[in-house]
Amino acid sequence: MKVVTAEEMASLEKEAVARGITVARMMEKAGHAVARVILALKPIPKAVLVLVGPGNNGGDGLVAAYYLLKAGAKVTVYLWKRKAEGDPLLERVAAEGGTVVSAQEDRDLEKLRGLLREAELVVDSLLGTGFRPPVKGDLKAILQALAQERERRLNSPKKASIRSIKAFEPSSKPRPFIVAVDIPTGVSGTTGEADPAAVPADITVTFGFPKRGHFLFPGAELIGELLVADIDIPEELATGVAVELVTPELVKGWLPPRPKGSHKGTFGKVLVVAGSTNYTGAPCLAGMAALRVGAGLVTMAVPSSVYPIIASKLTETTFLLLPSEIGSIIPDALEILSENWPSYQVILLGPGIGRDKQTVQFVHQLVRGKWERGKIGFVGGQEVPLPPLPPMVIDADGLNALAELPRWWEELKGVNVLTPHPGEMSRLSGIPAEEINRRRPEVAQEKAKEWGQIVVLKGAYTCIASPEGTVYINPFANPAMATAGSGDVLAGAIAGFMAQELDPLKAAVVGVYIHSLAGEMVREEKGEAGPVAGDLLEKLPLAIRKLKGGVA
Repeated sequence: MKVVTAEEMASLEKEAVARGITVARMMEKAGHAVARVILALKPIPKAVLVLVGPGNNGGDGLVAAYYLLKAGAKVTVYLWKRKAEGDPLLERVAAEGGTVVSAQEDRDLEKLRGLLREAELVVDSLLGTGFRPPVKGDLKAILQALAQERERRLNSPKKASIRSIKAFEPSSKPRPFIVAVDIPTGVSGTTGEADPAAVPADITVTFGFPKRGHFLFPGAELIGELLVADIDIPEELATGVAVELVTPELVKGWLPPRPKGSHKGTFGKVLVVAGSTNYTGAPCLAGMAALRVGAGLVTMAVPSSVYPIIASKLTETTFLLLPSEIGSIIPDALEILSENWPSYQVILLGPGIGRDKQTVQFVHQLVRGKWERGKIGFVGGQEVPLPPLPPMVIDADGLNALAELPRWWEELKGVNVLTPHPGEMSRLSGIPAEEINRRRPEVAQEKAKEWGQIVVLKGAYTCIASPEGTVYINPFANPAMATAGSGDVLAGAIAGFMAQELDPLKAAVVGVYIHSLAGEMVREEKGEAGPVAGDLLEKLPLAIRKLKGGVA
């Protein structure tokens, strides 16, 4: 499913009209979809207030009002900057028994406040995705009135004859449920910018295609549950759009097969180069994640001095002990590694390796393909060419070491998967983290093209970008996964799928989605605060089973 900007959506609608799909037809389908979503709620709201603006977004709201009236709801339409005379959509609402109030006749907003107090549900169809902040004048006052009513109800104390002192009992008084048409008013559909006056929605019903602003903060915080309704725009019109939403159907189709006659060699081998004295947990999480998504064999290449600690936590992996100093991998480890890596399908480099100077040199020599044998600091040494590397997943301090190598992307061979969070992305690219977060799909796309690598820009709504310019947006934002080690699990999962002969881009998309689906299962079981990265591991195979249609 494509993800479009507001400008791209306008162009698609224009092209649809050129093909004979009228604006009235698209509006009818959009408004009807909103009404169906509302009528599917339990219980069905009886008192509905529809805030209606001047454009097509307001038209969608009026269509929704009509269908809600036909279903038996009590509906009041509140008009802002929309003429009542000669509007066939408004006439249809009035003919069905709807009440119409105009903001022009409600200068002090007393009528609006009264309507808000009575409403069980509010439909926000004031302005659509093409809006850019700031919100001004009467519109700001209308949104503030909505926000005040929401806050009033949320803070209303629950009356009880007996008050519990053992547990907090939240108020049972209903707040006005808010359904946004396309996007909450005050949020940009392209950039996710949000005016302070924008009011959070419980559900946002968007049309045709999701918009980038639905997945970019701060606006993404206001969307609530996002639903996408068909309005008859042919999907092929969006073929040229570069950004896509990862869907269950897409991931299910890319999952590697599991033939009945398989053995462990069928599902590939992962070599995990990880660990140091201060970071013994990261390699364990990464290695076990690769196994949990189905890799046939995982070998942990770790500093010999920390092997006992890591081996005590992992019983299903094999081990390759590396030369180290004070618990950190040193360049001489390349001799042992290079003798072994030709038999592996993928290398995972970085979890927990730390930032010791010699470890950084080790990473630089590995990616350059030249081991400087016998070199001490900057003195002496013989360059020994290394055998070709298998594809790599580079994570954590592997990325930080790369960032210290001038024009590092020119040294990487083939297409690998880089998994930076915004801070690591900033070090790799020189772009401030604030800008990266503001332009996540664009930055991932630009750098994947420039570097010739798959870029997995982690965070809420992770972006996966290919050198060819395609960007996939992961549809999950889960605060339960904001915990140390979650990225190590992700890196291991991606490597595990690469070992099973998925190409790097597919492995990245599948790994990100399965990792997130496992996170959703953890949140359902444990809540948003308190889960740890290790909780994800046992959920990974359950997430795969759930996606395939089994019982999790």
